[in-house]
Amino acid sequence: MAIIHKATLSPTKLELIADYLPTQPWFIQDGEPELIGAYRFDDPAGEVGMETHVVAAGDRIYQVPLSYRGHELGGAHEWLIGTMEHSVLGKRWVYDACADPVYVKALAAAIVTGQREAPLMVEGEPEPRPSTVTVKGSGTHDDGVPALSASAPVSGSGVTIIDAGALRLRVNRVVDVAADAAVNTAAAQELHGGLTLQGSWAGLEGPVELAAVLRD
Repeated sequence: MAIIHKATLSPTKLELIADYLPTQPWFIQDGEPELIGAYRFDDPAGEVGMETHVVAAGDRIYQVPLSYRGHELGGAHEWLIGTMEHSVLGKRWVYDACADPVYVKALAAAIVTGQREAPLMVEGEPEPRPSTVTVKGSGTHDDGVPALSASAPVSGSGVTIIDAGALRLRVNRVVDVAADAAVNTAAAQELHGGLTLQGSWAGLEGPVELAAVLRD
C-alpha cells in the first residue's frame, strides 16, 4: 500500500516533468504537458516512492515513471531528474525510475505475477483513494520474479529497454492509445508471450500496453 502525505511540493511533480521531457529522445515538443493520471507501486521496505505519470502533450500520450528517495541513489546521477522539497518528508531526490532497481523489481513483479497498482492510502483518510490510472500484469507466475541485476536503461524511439539480467523489460514511453484495444492486446501477447502491463484511465475505450517482458 502506498502512503500519500498531504503535503506541498516545491517544485511540483509536473514542473519537474515539464523540464525533463524535452531532454528525452522519445519526446516530441508539441504543447505543454498536462497530467492525465498516475499509478504507484509499493516498496515493501517503505524507503522508495514509485509513481508513474501519464502525461498528454499535443496529440501524444507519454508515460513517465519516477522514483522518490530520501537520499541520493549511488551511481545514478545521470538519471537524476531533480530534487524537490516535501513539506512532510523533507528533501527528495527524484529519478527516472527505469534506472532505479527498486522500481525495476516492482515493475517486473507486476507483469510476471499479475499484480495491480498499489492501493493509495492518503494520510488522514479512512479508505483508500482510487487510482487515476489502473494497471494489471498479464502473468500468472506464482513463484515470483527471478533475481534481477538491472543495468542502465537504454531509450530509443518511443521506448526504454531495461536489461535486468534474468529479464529484459520494455517501458512504452509513447503510449499508443489509437490502436484497437483487442488487436493491440493480441499483438502484445503474440510478441511477448502474454507478459505485459496493461493500463486504463478515464476516456479510454480499452486498456493499452504500458510495459512488457521482452523475449530473447
